Amino acid sequence: MLVNHKIRAREVRVIDMNGEQLGVLSLDEALRLAQEKNLDLVTVAPQAKPPVCRIMDFGRYKYEQSKREKEARKKQKTTEVKEVKIRPGIDEHDFQVKARNALRFLQNGDKVKVTIVFRGRQITHPELGRKQCQKMAEELAPVATVEKEPRMEGRNMIMFLAPR
Repeated sequence: MLVNHKIRAREVRVIDMNGEQLGVLSLDEALRLAQEKNLDLVTVAPQAKPPVCRIMDFGRYKYEQSKREKEARKKQKTTEVKEVKIRPGIDEHDFQVKARNALRFLQNGDKVKVTIVFRGRQITHPELGRKQCQKMAEELAPVATVEKEPRMEGRNMIMFLAPR
């Protein structure tokens, strides 16, 4: 935004601090009006012919704008990716514990990365890992959708779940 003497147009359309139009004035006249009221002349529509300027307290305007941006950032929800690691030969109770943890993460609005870790010769049986992924997806079906299908990445099989 151009302020006061940085404005380069000869004539500007002026709006006072109450929102009333004062008409098209020369730049010198508009600056004089702003200085009489101890305020700034700020361009709000530089692409218009002639440019539209407003008489306002520019410091206060910038302060209020930064406060609005800060409030908007506070209200944003960032989604995190939480990870649940299991093995292809996991026991039923251990699987239920991991499923409960994943359920808690999903209810908090986070995404869940299910990682099946293969060790040694287990890598020759990827269908066991795929079976565990399907079981996890079925267990969490009421609260989650499969965002990325299970796929191999090195010695791990990875699947992503997102909250519904």
